[in-house]
Amino acid sequence: MNKNKRSNSQSSDVSMGSKSSTEEGFSVDSIIEQLLSVQNKSPGTLVNLKLKEIETIIDLAGEVIMTQPMLLEINAPVIVGTDVHGQYYDLLRFFNDAGNPPETSYLFLGDYVDRGKQSIESIVLLLALKIKYPLKVSLLRGNHEDQNITKIYGFLDECKRRYNLKLWKQFINLFNHFPVSAVIGGRILCMHGGLSPELKNLSQINKMVRPTGIPESGILCDLLWSDPAAS
Repeated sequence: MNKNKRSNSQSSDVSMGSKSSTEEGFSVDSIIEQLLSVQNKSPGTLVNLKLKEIETIIDLAGEVIMTQPMLLEINAPVIVGTDVHGQYYDLLRFFNDAGNPPETSYLFLGDYVDRGKQSIESIVLLLALKIKYPLKVSLLRGNHEDQNITKIYGFLDECKRRYNLKLWKQFINLFNHFPVSAVIGGRILCMHGGLSPELKNLSQINKMVRPTGIPESGILCDLLWSDPAAS
């Protein structure tokens, strides 16, 4: 996990819409099928989804995410993954090796975008799986699911190059609603970063108000940015 810069993101001015999963002409299964169709092709092959398809995925994923708390409670067994960073073909291999949902449950700890060349495919596949299997695929926020960080490390540029600026804003608004921590089997506390000295009770996490950017200090900042201390 690379933590290069803390940021003080503000909530995007693009609000999540409300779309039915039965919207005419739209199918989550079709999106997943398109995204998986390149798994036997040369790494780097793009999946050119329609802009409207991605926007619908964002809206539907937002509806699912807002039904769940900031602190998720997840049953074991579950496969834990993190730091996809736009490496789409590594993500496909990960699923091939570990198994596909719903047979296999997954918890991802964040950093889906930036650095790699296919952040859009990576995050859209995970969001589509979240919509289809809401209790089998759990997505936490990482420090790269952030307005300022994505301006520096590539996701903004990818959205503008392949689609438009508005799409990036829609993703940022969705990220500002992501849960930030999870407990597996009532015993294992998970987050992208680390513990916070200000965190006295786990109930403090569920009291966080969404949407929210990532502040420069405090519990949320530590959960997404903190590294273990040497002493």
